[in-house]
Amino acid sequence: MSIIHLSAVGSQEPSAADLAGIEQEWPLIAAELDLLDAQIAFINAGPYASELETRRVRRASRRVLEVGRELVDREIATDGAA
Repeated sequence: MSIIHLSAVGSQEPSAADLAGIEQEWPLIAAELDLLDAQIAFINAGPYASELETRRVRRASRRVLEVGRELVDREIATDGAA
């Protein structure tokens, strides 16, 4: 028996535009998931976190920023072309 009651959102499926938006943002979502994994590993290591774990967090953070910039640049280029 579940104590959490979840109501159905509806029978409406995502539109083609919704799916296209997710597809376009997927590289950023993947980069953010990698950052989350690195942060979890760093936190779990606690005071025994190695330099490798620290670098992994920094690399993942930089990757999120790079992918985010690429996504914004693509949106600006698309909006500018319209």
